[in-house]
Amino acid sequence: MLYLTYGGLGGVGTGIVYVGVVSLLMQWFPKNRGMAAGAAAAGYGMGAMLTTFPISHLLAATDWRNTMMVFGVIMAVVGVVAACFLKVPERISPPDAPEATGYLTSYVVRTPLFWLMFFMMATMATSGLMVTSQLAQIGMDFGVAHLTILGMAALPLAMTLDRIANGVTRPLFGWVSDHLGREQTMAFAFSLEALALTCWLALANHPVAFVLLSGIVFLGWGEIFSLFPATLTDTFGTRDASRNYGLLYMAQGVGAVFGGPLAAWLHQASGNWHMVFALAIGGDLLTAFLALALLRPMRRRFMQSAP
Repeated sequence: MLYLTYGGLGGVGTGIVYVGVVSLLMQWFPKNRGMAAGAAAAGYGMGAMLTTFPISHLLAATDWRNTMMVFGVIMAVVGVVAACFLKVPERISPPDAPEATGYLTSYVVRTPLFWLMFFMMATMATSGLMVTSQLAQIGMDFGVAHLTILGMAALPLAMTLDRIANGVTRPLFGWVSDHLGREQTMAFAFSLEALALTCWLALANHPVAFVLLSGIVFLGWGEIFSLFPATLTDTFGTRDASRNYGLLYMAQGVGAVFGGPLAAWLHQASGNWHMVFALAIGGDLLTAFLALALLRPMRRRFMQSAP
């Protein structure tokens, strides 16, 4: 029942809201799609920051069943009320413009370009989740989880900083990509995560380094939720943007299935975190390379030859 309700129904509901809102925002801001997608994705993380403490308080005061019922009703009401204020922007460009029409999903999924983006997003999701999903266990194994920094335990401090970084990076790198280009921003952000992971592994025994570098890791990972939807919509237009991104977002599901369990299995088999970090770093560097060496020329050729 936990898999069916939390994993199945919860996953479907989250996907509907997340993909729908991101796609709608990118239609409102066609010249700043990266920033728009990043703002929506940042809201996804900020919501967790706002509800964590109230949920913990209600859990301690009552039980899990009452807590889920109360917050389930709250989310349903907020979702319905918010949806009443959403609307599709009026068309301000000619009907035959790429921004207004674009390509059908049936065509998009037959292009190698779409599957390259899918592979890259799945690789980044897997690489990031191999480490971020195991943050508590990594802190325990390196002996820094309960060490204090300015009177605060390192692990909760790292988790708080990581949530902030994970929220900030999405509109930040989305805005950067609007001005510098999608692929160039991808290469920089993914390389930043690889560098942070390398330093993190080398300095994980130091609590200050553990906290700061974990934040940089999240800073270099969370932007996939702004860069990839913006790149996809730039390439294939807005006609089927929601459905196109819904299919691309399944790459995050691939990362969720393989990232955490793969890291746990490798750690159990090797007895340390070196192989986990090595694979995560390798995935980051591979995706950074593909962004410049393959995605950029393929997108350029597609855009030039497209009607």
